[in-house]
Amino acid sequence: MYSQRFQQFIEMWQKDFAIERSMNEKVCIDRDGNPLPWYTYPAIEYLSQFDYRQKKIFEFGTGYSSMYWAKRAQKVVSIEDNPEWFEKFSKEFKAGNWEMRYCDEKEGYEDTIFADNEKYDVIAIDGKRRAECALTATKCLAAGGMVILDDSDRINTSLEYAGAVKNLREANLLQVDFYGFCPMNNYTKTTSVFFSRNFNFESLYTVQPINGWGNIWSMTRKQRKEFFKKQDYPLEEEK
Repeated sequence: MYSQRFQQFIEMWQKDFAIERSMNEKVCIDRDGNPLPWYTYPAIEYLSQFDYRQKKIFEFGTGYSSMYWAKRAQKVVSIEDNPEWFEKFSKEFKAGNWEMRYCDEKEGYEDTIFADNEKYDVIAIDGKRRAECALTATKCLAAGGMVILDDSDRINTSLEYAGAVKNLREANLLQVDFYGFCPMNNYTKTTSVFFSRNFNFESLYTVQPINGWGNIWSMTRKQRKEFFKKQDYPLEEEK
């Protein structure tokens, strides 16, 4: 038998994080069906605080993240090397500010970022040749921008990931690692964000941090009291 508290914990993951649906349907979505990147939940919640309406995003790798960014940013360019994924997302996703490009070159994949001669505010590395992509990302990053390296915990077993982290750190970017669960998976991983030293993105909110999914401080006082009443152990009185 589960304890009352553990059952509430499971319900939170089912309701607030939609993790059960995400795993069963193999989709990266939130509880309202909106697309999410395949990053860790702590990374998603942190990144979701910022205003990207005037920002340009470049992705090495296409997925639900493409629509996540397209709903927020001024412009999104995504590179995909898998023909099946390219066809899938070409049919499923449409956005006027999003362009997906196909590149199956074994070498030169990382150079696709130079095609438009642009600087990007956010560069997400979640495809192949990550060490090479990290190096070119440092050359195309706009002032005050950031680079996202997903699955960065693979540094422990992969020279490719070790090279990616090395290239980003040598560019004097500040590394912050977000550990935790993510959509679709039943295990944890790490998403790392590498910030420019003059990172200057504005928040969408008047305070930072905002209350995340499942956070009791997003509840009213009455709702919190009802929540605490369901606990099966004595709690310190709310201050």
